[in-house]
Amino acid sequence: MRRAAVVLALLAVLLTALRLAPKPPLAAHIPGSRSVLAVDGRLLRLTLAADEQYRLWTPLQNIAPPLREAVLLYEDRWFYWHPGVNPWALARSAVATLSGDRRYGGSTITMQLARRLYGIDSRSVSGKLYQAAAALWLELRYPKRDILEAYLNLAPYGGNVEGAGAASLVYFHKPASALSLPEALNLAVIPQNPRKRVDAQAEHGEGRELAAARRRLAGLWIAHHPADARLAADANLRLPLDRRRDLPFLAPHLVDALLRTPGPVEIRSSIDLRAQALVERILADYVKARADVGIANASALLVDLSTMQVKALVGSADYHDESIAGQVNGVFGRRSPGSTLKPFIYALALDQGLIHSASILRDAPGNFGGFAPENFDGRYAGPIPASEALIRSRNLPAVSLAARLNRPSLYDFLRLAGVQKLAPESHYGLALALGGTELSMEELAQLYAALANQGRWQELHYLAGGKASETAPALLSPEAAYIVLDMLRQTPRPDSYAPARPAIAWKTGTSWGFRDAWTAGIFGRHVLVVWVGNFDGASNPAFVGIDAAAPLFLRIVDALRAEKLDPGERAYTMPANLRRVEVCSASGDLPNAACPARSTAWFIAGKSPIRQSTVHRAVLVDNRSGKLACNPGPDAREEVFEYWSSDMRALFKKAGMPLREPPDGDCGAPAEGGPRIVAPLRGVSHVRRAQRPQPLLLRAEAEDGAGRLFWFAGDALIGQARPGESLSWNPAQAGRYLLRVVDANGRSDSREVDIEVAQ
Repeated sequence: MRRAAVVLALLAVLLTALRLAPKPPLAAHIPGSRSVLAVDGRLLRLTLAADEQYRLWTPLQNIAPPLREAVLLYEDRWFYWHPGVNPWALARSAVATLSGDRRYGGSTITMQLARRLYGIDSRSVSGKLYQAAAALWLELRYPKRDILEAYLNLAPYGGNVEGAGAASLVYFHKPASALSLPEALNLAVIPQNPRKRVDAQAEHGEGRELAAARRRLAGLWIAHHPADARLAADANLRLPLDRRRDLPFLAPHLVDALLRTPGPVEIRSSIDLRAQALVERILADYVKARADVGIANASALLVDLSTMQVKALVGSADYHDESIAGQVNGVFGRRSPGSTLKPFIYALALDQGLIHSASILRDAPGNFGGFAPENFDGRYAGPIPASEALIRSRNLPAVSLAARLNRPSLYDFLRLAGVQKLAPESHYGLALALGGTELSMEELAQLYAALANQGRWQELHYLAGGKASETAPALLSPEAAYIVLDMLRQTPRPDSYAPARPAIAWKTGTSWGFRDAWTAGIFGRHVLVVWVGNFDGASNPAFVGIDAAAPLFLRIVDALRAEKLDPGERAYTMPANLRRVEVCSASGDLPNAACPARSTAWFIAGKSPIRQSTVHRAVLVDNRSGKLACNPGPDAREEVFEYWSSDMRALFKKAGMPLREPPDGDCGAPAEGGPRIVAPLRGVSHVRRAQRPQPLLLRAEAEDGAGRLFWFAGDALIGQARPGESLSWNPAQAGRYLLRVVDANGRSDSREVDIEVAQ
C-alpha cells in the first residue's frame, strides 16, 4: 500500500513537472495568415500563409462560444473528461466498422490535433496507436484550453482553408468572434469531411452530406438548448458559403502598407468601407471622363478630423493597371505642393502681427534677392486685401509675406510639423512659398487638419481605436487657424462661382512645370486631399489645380454629403482673443472720419497691426482754379481725396485702376509718413561675384511730394533718388552694412544688409 502511494506520488510529481516544464506553444513553427479588417469588422483581405494555406491563428477567447460548444458536441462530448484517448469511442468505432453499420469516428479532438501536428497517417493499426500515444503526450504537457484552441486553428475546412478563424473569413467574411449560431453550426460539421461538405458544394451547390450533418448537429444542440428549437427547421440553418475565389481584395494600397509592418495576425484598420468604395468609384469615373486631356491617374486621402483616423485611401486610379504603375501608393509619394502651402504663410503672418484679414497687400512685380516670381495668370491685381489675395492664390503677396516673416518662418513651421526630407532652409529661399519643396499627401492632410484643430498638429491613425492627442503641439494660434479657415471658406466653386454651401474651406495648388495638380480642404468633420498627375513626373498642361484636381475634390465632397457619410459641420468655438473690427475698405486700417467705405476684418487682440488710415483726407478745393484753397469761403468746397504713397499710386496705375489726382497747392495736408525701404530685402544675404560684380539696387517709397531721398551706408553718402526710383550701389567689400534713407524733412528708415563675395 505504501509502495503504491509512493508510486502515485512520484507519478503526480512527474505529471506536474511535465506540465510546468518549458515547452513551445502549440502555434510555434506553424505559418499563419494575416487578416485586415475595416473599422466595422468586415474583411478587406486575408493573406496566404507561407505554406499556401489560409490559416489565421485565433485565440480561443476570440472564437464565438456557439462554435466552440458546437464543435465539442459534434466531435468530442467527453473532451474535458478523457486523458486524450476515449476508449469507449474507439470501441464503438471498431464495432460499427466491423458490423458494416454507419461509420463512427473514434478519434478525440486531441487525437485529431496530434494527427495534424505530427503528420500521422492513422489509417493503419500502428498509425492509430501512434496517434493515440501522441494524444496522451499532448495531454500530459498542455492544458485542455490550449489543445482545443490549437484544434480549432488547425482543423480542415475545405481546400487550403484551415482553422475556424480563416474559415469564418472565407465563408462568411467576418471574424470568428462575430459568428451567429446558424453560422457556427454550419462550420462545426465541416472538418469531419471537408471534401464532401465544402469542396463539392463549391462546384455543385449545397449537397446532402452537409445538410445531413448539419441536421444531426442541430438535434444535439436543441437537446442541450431547447430554447433554440427553431433550428429544427433546416431552412433556418441553410446559409450560402462564399467561395475562396470570392475573398475580398479591398482598399489595396492601405492594406499593402499595413501588411508591410510586423504586427498582429488580425489588423483592424480605420477604413470606412462605404466611404472607401465611394471615393474609389468617383475617382476612377473622373479619370476615365478626363482621359481626353491626358488625365490618367489620381490619389485621394480622407481623414476624420475628430480622431485623425484615415477613413478612405486611394493610392491610384486603378491598382491593377500596370500602365500607370497602379500598385504605387500616391498617398505616400512626395510631390511639390504648389500653392497649397499659402494658407500657412498667412496664418504665420497673422500670428506675428504682420497682417489682419483685411490688410492691403501689394500684388505687383517684384524681385526678392534674385527671385522674381510671377502670378499664374501673368497679371497683377495691384492693392488687394489679404483674404482676397489668399482666395485668388496670388503669388506676389504670398512671397512678400513669406519674406517678412520672422521666426518661425514657413520652413520652421514645416519642420515642426514633421515634414520629412527637408533640405537646408537656404536651399529653398522664398521659392518655398510657392511649393519649392516636396510633401506627401499624408503630411499635407496633417497640415490642413491643424487649421481645423485649433492650430494643433496631430498624427494620422490607420488603425481603429486611434484617437487625436489632447497634448498635441500647437503650431498656430487658435485665432490664426480660425481666420485662415474663414478666408478659405469664401473660395468660390468653379461650377457655381460662389462659395460652397454648406461651407468648404479649400485651396488648390499647381506644381512648377504642370506636374502635379492638388486640392486640399476641410468640410464638415473631414479633411480631404486630392492629387492628379503621373507617378513618373511627366508634365501635362491640364494638370492645373483649379481645373484638374478641384472638380474631383468637389465631386467627392458632394457625394459623401449626399450619402450622409459626413456627419455635418463641426461646431467651431470662436477663440477668446478674436475680434471683429471695422476698417476702412481701401486701406485696411482703422477708418478715419473721411473714410467713405468701411468693412469688417478679423483682428487678434494684442497681435494684429492697429493704425488709423491716413489715405482719405478732406481738403478745400477752389471752385474756380480746381487747386487747393487755403481758407474756407464761398468759392471753396470740401472734397475727400485719396493720398497714397508713390509706390501704391504706381501700383494702382499698373493694375489699370488710375486714381483721381489730388489738387495741386502748397497749403493742403502735409505728407504724414517718412520714407520706407523696400529694396534690398531684410534678412537676405546678398551675394556678389568677385569677377564682374553686379550693383545692388536700393529703392524706397514715400508719400506724394516727399522730394528727393538721400541714401547712406553708415555715415557715407551713397547718392540720392526720387521715391520709387532705384539707386545703384557698389559696396567696396563684404560685410554687414547699415543702410539709411532720409528725406528733406529728416525722416528716415534704416536696414542692415549682409554682403557676401563669391569667388
